[in-house]
Amino acid sequence: MTIERGTRFDVEFDQVFPQGALMQGEVIPDMEFVSNEDAARGKKANQRKDEHTGLLRWKVLVSDPSAEKERDASVTVVVLSEVQPVPPESVQVVPGLSVRPVEFTGMTVEPRVMGDKFKYLGYTVRARDITAPRQAAAPSGAQKPGATGKSTAASEKPAADEKPAA
Repeated sequence: MTIERGTRFDVEFDQVFPQGALMQGEVIPDMEFVSNEDAARGKKANQRKDEHTGLLRWKVLVSDPSAEKERDASVTVVVLSEVQPVPPESVQVVPGLSVRPVEFTGMTVEPRVMGDKFKYLGYTVRARDITAPRQAAAPSGAQKPGATGKSTAASEKPAADEKPAA
């Protein structure tokens, strides 16, 4: 069986985030790395474009309440869009602390080797849009209808880096 490196697999939101996702912070542009030497020469960072679609890349940091491992609790989702995506309104939970329950549409995952010292299988998670959840987030400990509560291979997601796999 031959599956080329860089193959993206279509997934549904509930496969990756069975208990939903909570957005942290804002949608930010995914900028190219510029070394200190290049910056000293006046080189400016450009926003990265997706190599398959040519669309601009935007990063969204989310918390995954269904994560079984600490390293999977925060996930960076790359949103591919020509314009900056607008997330749904935030919800004030505690004074000064707000969260945004979100859902992603047009999702894909790309398997890759992750980790520095200890290697493990992780995924680059991409989406085409951010929306408000179809239904309110389930209470703590409850599951969305149809969710089994068991981890699927697609629920192991990368930390927040986008370094090329070895």
